[in-house]
Amino acid sequence: MIKTIIFDFGGVFIDLNKEATFIELERLGLSALTKQMVDHNERYEKGMIETNEFISFYKDHFSMATDQLLIDAWNSIILDIPEHRLKFIEDLKAKGRFQLILLSNTNELHMQKVIENIGLTRYKKFKNSFHSFYLSHEIKMRKPDPEIFRYILESHDIKPNECLFIDDTPSHTKSASSLGIHTWNLDADKEDITSLFEVKKSLFN
Repeated sequence: MIKTIIFDFGGVFIDLNKEATFIELERLGLSALTKQMVDHNERYEKGMIETNEFISFYKDHFSMATDQLLIDAWNSIILDIPEHRLKFIEDLKAKGRFQLILLSNTNELHMQKVIENIGLTRYKKFKNSFHSFYLSHEIKMRKPDPEIFRYILESHDIKPNECLFIDDTPSHTKSASSLGIHTWNLDADKEDITSLFEVKKSLFN
């Protein structure tokens, strides 16, 4: 029996334009993401560097770009949370049937943009719909590292076979599954989180 549901954020609740950031950086002169850039981005998601250091790194690569141009490019991936998804998670919390946890790879700039896009009131409603709310840059871990899933399981005394993890990134669900957690690799182009109990009905019967 599923007692706990762990949800990803981007691509599950909030819509993303995943190509936008690279497109905007191309306009600033980027031809390809280097390994150094990928590593730098992951360090930022883990909260290992501050926002000013994150931006400073990219200014060294785009000398003509202002801080705001770089921030706007970085944040262009973030869109909105459709109202039907917000209502879905609010209603699920109100029913009290499951422990609800959010687990997101994200960073300070993206979360600022989320609040700007959806408004502080809606953001508070969303956050309050979870019993626990974990952001990678705050807990210094990120998916798909197994340690982040072990941390959640141990912190909440969750049995893996009583837990469902939902994410739109295959490497994340594969990592969770290796620990015995039930998973749903949601295809954001074809599926919606509001169909959870139809798609995974075998887990809830």
